[in-house]
Amino acid sequence: MRKLLSVFLTLFFLSAPLPFASAESVIVRITSTLHQNFTGEFRNDDLAQELTPSGRLGLLVFTPLSTSKIWVIDPALIDEVVAMSGDYKLATDAAPAGKEIATAWLAQLKKNTAANDVVALAYGNPDVVMAKRLAPGELKIYYSYGKMALEIALGRVVRSEPNGGWSKGSSKLSPLLRKSFGDDRKNLTRLSKVVNVPDVVQLRVRLGRLLSSSLDAESRAYFSFNAKTAVDAQLHRLRVNSGKYRLTTEKAVLPVTVINDFPIDVTVDIQMLAMNTRIIVDSFTGVKLAANSKRQLELNAFVIAPGQTIVFAQIVDSEGSDVAPAAVLALNATVIDPRLTWFTTGAAILLLLAAIAQSVRRVRKGRQSEI
Repeated sequence: MRKLLSVFLTLFFLSAPLPFASAESVIVRITSTLHQNFTGEFRNDDLAQELTPSGRLGLLVFTPLSTSKIWVIDPALIDEVVAMSGDYKLATDAAPAGKEIATAWLAQLKKNTAANDVVALAYGNPDVVMAKRLAPGELKIYYSYGKMALEIALGRVVRSEPNGGWSKGSSKLSPLLRKSFGDDRKNLTRLSKVVNVPDVVQLRVRLGRLLSSSLDAESRAYFSFNAKTAVDAQLHRLRVNSGKYRLTTEKAVLPVTVINDFPIDVTVDIQMLAMNTRIIVDSFTGVKLAANSKRQLELNAFVIAPGQTIVFAQIVDSEGSDVAPAAVLALNATVIDPRLTWFTTGAAILLLLAAIAQSVRRVRKGRQSEI
């Protein structure tokens, strides 16, 4: 009887449902604020402190292995850790000290997540509500790029669930910084239409980090300003050189230099817009620029009236959309109307003849007085 009771109790406990706390997977969120700026340097070494076994991120990773966790990870943070595991630079004069710490943390993360589900957040963990309002198309890119980046970093397949409600927090980006974000995003979007290189694509995606809810007021200003610097540097790689020109004839051919500092060939149009009608200039279509090259174009200019004229040289794509900031060409026409030239020359000749005639008369008068 005792044996039957023992078997019955064993079967009862084996078949009983697990308590709710044990049945549910534990969610581990691997997120943080921004540490690496848009020009590649780390603002400070705070991330290294977070990654130590006793740091905030270290305490989440240096734990016993478990198969009942769901890891929700910001791919941009993992990219920062990967960058720190190499030869990274600080924006200050301090010496970097996080290389080995980042390497150990990354190895432990891979080990701990191997037997668990991993969910990739949108790249940079932006405020989804704000991102949908400011750049809905970009948000889709943040999700797809984030999934790809995290899979590469971890060497495994991860999930991406835009409608899963995994993103938390609200960004407090000011209206002024929102405009700055929008301008930078639009500039990179236009540039990427003719220049599809990793540097431009990565910078475009990394802008999403500015919408993170983890940034305080000082950090929002710091990283927004740094983002503009990085965007301007990319735009400057495709440009028309500004210059000053003096025109002394009705028709002139002016040398205009176009530069492509990108590692791929680029084809663009260049629209020339004169600010007044004193000078008429031609535009260019289908300008082919070899990778990392300079090309000199011949700009035809026609003087209608003397004076100064500002010409904006605007690089555009095949649809006429701006690609890079316009260059300023300052033209100064000193051409004199041919009719005025003939009149002036004729008057000078008449004056010369009059002077000669007067001299002859004086000579004759002098001779007569001697007689």
